Amino acid sequence: MRQFDYIRPASLPEAVAAGQQPDTAYLAAGTNLVDLMKGGVTAPARIVDITRLPGLSAIERLPDGGTRIGALVRNSDLAHDAMFEKTYPMVAEALLAGASAQLRNAATVGGNLMQRTRCPYFTDAVSPCNKRAPGSGCAALGHATRIHAVQGWSEHCIATHPSDFCVPLAALDAVVEIAGPDGARAVPLTAFHRLPGDHPERETDLRPGELITALRLPPEAESFRGHARYLKVRDRTSYAFAVVSAAAALTFDGERIGRVRLALGGLALKPWRVAEAEAALAGQAPAPEVFARAADAALAGAKPTGEANAFKIELARRVAVRALTQAAAGTPARIPALPASPFGIV
Repeated sequence: MRQFDYIRPASLPEAVAAGQQPDTAYLAAGTNLVDLMKGGVTAPARIVDITRLPGLSAIERLPDGGTRIGALVRNSDLAHDAMFEKTYPMVAEALLAGASAQLRNAATVGGNLMQRTRCPYFTDAVSPCNKRAPGSGCAALGHATRIHAVQGWSEHCIATHPSDFCVPLAALDAVVEIAGPDGARAVPLTAFHRLPGDHPERETDLRPGELITALRLPPEAESFRGHARYLKVRDRTSYAFAVVSAAAALTFDGERIGRVRLALGGLALKPWRVAEAEAALAGQAPAPEVFARAADAALAGAKPTGEANAFKIELARRVAVRALTQAAAGTPARIPALPASPFGIV
């Protein structure tokens, strides 16, 4: 491992000042960063440990009815928080579907947003990868692409974003709070992660020296609590990243659908949310054919990156329909024993 400087700031301004130095990485739990450093995928010259910064570990109800989650809140603490689980059930379900219990006990919500892709060519330090070394090429193109993108990809990168947590957050219009050299700012989660385009090395909207301080869910997110589900299809039921996932949430006006939220995971380098798919459901009576039309709208323009992942488009349609069907049936009183799994029995 390359030698590096270790810095432990005592305050947020100190952390931001240290983070402005070139070739610096922020460290929270390190469940992703340390693995990448061990594998030679990344080798920062300076590590800024933010785990002891004050004021970043609280879950707060806001006066307007929203919720603010500090960036250092642990995934397991958030998922098992009684208020949060009751108010945002599909977010809790997604958290409990991610990683293992040991990792959830360590990983932070801010770090979850900053996860790097699990593309095997990215994590293989000797393979060409435009995310690791801009201009070197994309080794995934033309090779094994089963887990790769079918939406939003470019000739420079076909990777996907691995987070479960981010999918329902995108559906519920979460906002990322950021601190940096120019002060504080807020970015919608749907704009925080970037599609690859010509610069796949630019993964998020963070600027040099900036770090995530909190996530914020708006007041209207609570209105979906009665009809919200997260569904995850993976190669094995325990401890695997999503091949395809879906977060679906509905409100009802009588027997007809009112407002809709739908986001898909495992398809692109960010959670995939399409306004046209949500609009297709508003005012409709819930039915399989209605949900199928919305799924078609969500997958419009999907294109495989090889024969190996063409199946993901049809799989995503079915996962979207099933998640919408489960959401329409109502949020279960308790999270199933196999959270977010199609095999979970309520």
